[in-house]
Amino acid sequence: MKIAALYDIHGNLPALNALLEELKEAQPDLIVVGGDIVSGPMPAQTLQRLSQLGDQVRAIRGNGDREAVMAFDGQPLSPDMPEEVREVTRWTAEQLTRSQRDFLAALPEQLLLRVEGLGRILFCHATVRSDEEIFTPITPEERLGVIFARVEQEIVVCGHTHIQFERRVGNMRILNAGSVGMPYADRPGAYWLLLGPEGYEFRRTTYDGEAAAQEVRASGYPQAREFAEENVLRVPTAAEATEVFERMAEERWSQGG
Repeated sequence: MKIAALYDIHGNLPALNALLEELKEAQPDLIVVGGDIVSGPMPAQTLQRLSQLGDQVRAIRGNGDREAVMAFDGQPLSPDMPEEVREVTRWTAEQLTRSQRDFLAALPEQLLLRVEGLGRILFCHATVRSDEEIFTPITPEERLGVIFARVEQEIVVCGHTHIQFERRVGNMRILNAGSVGMPYADRPGAYWLLLGPEGYEFRRTTYDGEAAAQEVRASGYPQAREFAEENVLRVPTAAEATEVFERMAEERWSQGG
């Protein structure tokens, strides 16, 4: 079996469309969508595009998807959520149909598959313990050992931090697939992961940034200009994101979580 892992699309439909076009050559047997599908400029259109792929797609839930469902249902969002994130979460929820809300609400948090040559693969959004927990390329091994202590699979595929990287805990490989729609990397593009009997490969798909930026600006998304300029035309570097995320992770760890 060959699997394409697409994480953190964040409603970036142009990036998704370019990647799906490239998958016609890679020809995976299965596409695993790793959560945070809708929190971005074109949420409903992104879900509709994925639905056209039918049984070729298996999806899990990300924290952004969970929060969009909460907003759709009128539930209070976390008091720790910044106001700008609240705004885009509520806007995202307003774009969804009832059936799309129900699809997101029914998504599992994890998916377990087996690939010949690689073994058992566990797909989760952030970590096996939480859809919001953060670890990075420089997280201390001792902390990683605690986070993944109860995992028995040979490979864990994660996302959430939008940075492609690999870590190891004993004989277990932890792979972050990166982000399709909001990557933190040296170059713009749609970042994803291909797994198969011969191994795994971090991939990047290029797309027309100018055309995509125009679509984003016309989407009605509350932060459309920022998204177009800072996540499509340019992107934060992996080093910059790693520094910020590791500081956040250390603060949460010191507070007991």
